Formats: sequence, structure tokens, C-alpha cells
Amino acid sequence: MSSLTEKDRPIVQLLLSTGTCPRCILRFCCVGSQMLYRQPHQDLMKDLQEFLKSSQEQEDTVCLDVADPPCKKLRVEPGEEGADGLNHNGAIPSADNGNSATESSAGKVCNVCLGVLQEFCEADFVKKVCQKVNSADYQFTSFVFSVSLPPQLSVRERAAWLGVKQQMRNLGLPLAKDDIVQLKEAYKWIIHPQLSEELGVPADGKSLFEVSVVFAHPETDEECHFLATACPDCFKPAKNKQSVFTRMAVVKALEKIKEEDFLKHFPCPPSSPKNLCDALEIQCNNGAVFVAGRYNKYSRNLPQTPWIIDGERKLESSVEELISEHLMAEFKADSFNFSSSGREDVDVRTLGNGRPFAIELVNPHRIHFNAQEMRRLQQAINGSSDKIQVRDLQLVTRSAIGRMKEGEEEKTKTYSALIWTDKAIQREDIAFLDDIKELRLEQKTPLRVLHRRPLAMRCRLIHTMRAEYMDQHHFRLQLKTQAGTYIKEFVHGDFGRTKPNIGSLLNRTADILELDVESVDVDWPPTLAD
Repeated sequence: MSSLTEKDRPIVQLLLSTGTCPRCILRFCCVGSQMLYRQPHQDLMKDLQEFLKSSQEQEDTVCLDVADPPCKKLRVEPGEEGADGLNHNGAIPSADNGNSATESSAGKVCNVCLGVLQEFCEADFVKKVCQKVNSADYQFTSFVFSVSLPPQLSVRERAAWLGVKQQMRNLGLPLAKDDIVQLKEAYKWIIHPQLSEELGVPADGKSLFEVSVVFAHPETDEECHFLATACPDCFKPAKNKQSVFTRMAVVKALEKIKEEDFLKHFPCPPSSPKNLCDALEIQCNNGAVFVAGRYNKYSRNLPQTPWIIDGERKLESSVEELISEHLMAEFKADSFNFSSSGREDVDVRTLGNGRPFAIELVNPHRIHFNAQEMRRLQQAINGSSDKIQVRDLQLVTRSAIGRMKEGEEEKTKTYSALIWTDKAIQREDIAFLDDIKELRLEQKTPLRVLHRRPLAMRCRLIHTMRAEYMDQHHFRLQLKTQAGTYIKEFVHGDFGRTKPNIGSLLNRTADILELDVESVDVDWPPTLAD
């Protein structure tokens, strides 16, 4: 085994004798060759045995040339070892030809990785993972592999490292913890090429398709618990966490606890478990896909999002649902998140070129749609209801959605309002409205939305107005306003909470009968050809 040198011999012999698997031994010897970890377990064990045998033969040769000093490999009687596990000659105790050390590890569950680098690197387990992936029926062109390990593995690795560190210290050799190959890294070195070959796609750290395995080891679950007494500040209850003994909390505690305190509570080296880890879950997850477009709403009895009050649904559908149900079905997603450039009330229509919207489709199984397929999807949405229409339906990136919200309050929106007045009006009574430019309003949060929005005073601008006389009590008002302006309140005043308002400008009571959004001046998403 060319990657190992003479200074690794005491580490190999110590770890083999305490029940550590060959791949974990390579990690503690700081071996960085990925190909070496991919060799079969039995071959690695044989190589380690040959390594110990060849090293011993060299020492035996040296011993034969020395007359007086006893051979370092002489066996010691039970009880002759020092406190640090070394015999009186300063050598690590070993059996003939290293065979007993090898036998200690052969066929046992590793006392460090709990079997993760043993059975779970074999072809049978890889096929099991791939069967799970293929049965889930996802579209993907690459994958990223993640693994969740039991937190007690960190405790066991610390115990093994402290043992190795002590031996190296006694031999006058340095060992830095950072040099040890991390278990997750070694596991991915082994598993990546096997998964890639079986799935037929490359492993890519930036892939949006994730294959994850969650390992658990119930037999040793309580091995972390002593840390809660030693470092209570590291273990605090958190939302959505079933246990305080998370991997991060355990790692944090291990960084704080002193070596002598650790060794009082945990055996060094760690004992060999009876059972392998359990592969508790094999999961697949695709990164979110984002679809954007513009919608028109033609109904005055349709909310933008589901209208539910105190658990009771008020109306049977919504803009969000009419659009999303088709997208959810085609993309085979688990759930969705809807967002838009502003929102209209349930009784307000959205006309013109529509309101920009975006939908995040969570964990979609299908992700590849060409322009023609998106056009057909748009047609399906439009054919399903006369209450809405969508246009410019397209796939976008997560970052592009930010453009919909950028400078939202600086954007302008155009409205058409049908207004009633209590006192009769003539054309000349409303003509002056056309001349008003950049009218500054002060709007307190409207009473009708105060239950869901904080009380605040907002300054808004009415850029332009154009009044169209209809009869003595009705006229239509076209307004171009700053986004975020409450139009209904600008008309009736909201009991004086919006100043000035149409009622105060006309010196009479005014109310709004109908309101339409004529345009939302956000240049996104890009317009598509019909």
C-alpha cells in the first residue's frame, strides 16, 4: 500500500486492533487518494495486513543485528503495558505478524463509522438507492449526493482521534486533526462514481437534483448525552427539531469540552457496536422551478388568493388556484408559492396587459418544457375558465423574479374608477380634475385592511387624472398613480383617513362603484410572440 509510510504503522496497528475498518484507518492516516478508498473492503484489509507484515519483517531484520537490546516486537505479559497503552520498550503491543490486529477488525462493525464505510459502500446498497431514484420518476441531467450521519459518529471519531493522537505523541510524531479525511468526504469519493454509473448522469455539486441518504444508529443514540451535562449551552430546543442532539450542536460541544473531561465520560478507543447503521431514509428532491407570466382577471367575484376567514372558505376559487392547478399537474410538483406585482381586491378587475406574477414550483418531478409546451400549457389555463387569462407564460430563474419586486413603489399603475356623488354634478364641476398633477396624498392604513396590515401613514402620489362625465351623479375617472395607492380610499376618504380625496376635492360625498386596473407598469416578464 504505497500511500502508507512507516510513520502510519502505529496508527494502522492501533486502529485495527480496536475494531476500526480499513477505510477509516486510511482517513486517520490522512490518505487523500480517492481511488484507494474505492477498492473492495476485503482487498483493503489484505493490503493493511501485508503492510503490517512487511513493516514487521523489516524490524525483525534490524533486531537480529542488535546484540543487547531486546526486540521491540517481544510480547509482553498481561499487565506490563504502560498507562498510554505502550509497553516498556515504547512500542505499540502487537501480535505475531499483525494477524490478531487484522482479526479484530475483520467481520466486525467499525467502531468509528458504524458501518457507513463498510456495507453502505457496496454495490447492493448503491442499487437500492438507484431503484429509489428511478421509481420516483424525476427528470434530471446530473445529481448532487448528500448524506446525513448520526451525531454520535462525531463523538466516536473524537475518541478514536484522541487515541491516535496519544500514540503519535508518545512516538514524537505530529498529528493535526484537520489532516484527517472527513467521513462524509470519503463516503462520497466511494459512492459518487457508482451512483453516476448506475444512474447514467454525472455527479455535480451545483446540480439542483439531490439524492440524500439519512443514516441512524439507535444502538448508540445515547452516546451524545454526556455532552449536554458538560456543555449545556450547546443544546437548546429549536423549532422543527425532534432532538437537541443535532450534529451541529454535538460538534460545537466537542470543540468546547476539554480532552480530560471527554475521556472521563467516553471510552477511548470506542467500543465496537453489535449492529450496522440503518439507512433510515433515501430521498430525492429537485430544486424549485419558477414560472412567470401576466394574468388578466375579468370577474368581480374572484380573489387573487384563497379567501378563507376563521377556517371558512368564502369563495370557491382564486386567481392563484386557477393558474397553479395546471402548473402543479404538468410539473408534478409537491407544492407551490405564488407571488405577484401587487394585488387587486376581490371585486376589482385587472385588464390591459395584465399583472405580472410568478409561481415557485417546489420539488417538481418534471422540469424540461420547451416553448411550444409552455404555449400549450398557457392555452390549457385560458381554456379552463372565463374568469382569468394568462399571457407570456415562461420559465424564469429565481434571481429574475427579483425584478418583479424591484422598486415596486416607484412603479406606476393606471386605474379606471366609476364614481357616484350624492349631489348632482355638471361637466364643469369635474373638469378641474384633469389639470391636477402630482397630487400628494397622506393615507392611513385603511380600516378594511387594518386587521392584516400595521397602522401607518403612507405618502402616495396621484400623477394624473382624467374625468369623463356620465350623468348628474356618475362619472368615470382615469388615474395614473404611484404603486401602493389605495384608490377606493382616495375616492371616499375612508372617514378622513385619506387626505385629500375626491369627496373633499368636489366638496360632496363620493363613493366608488367599480374599479378596474388598466395597467401595471412593470417591464417584466419579457413579452413573448403569440
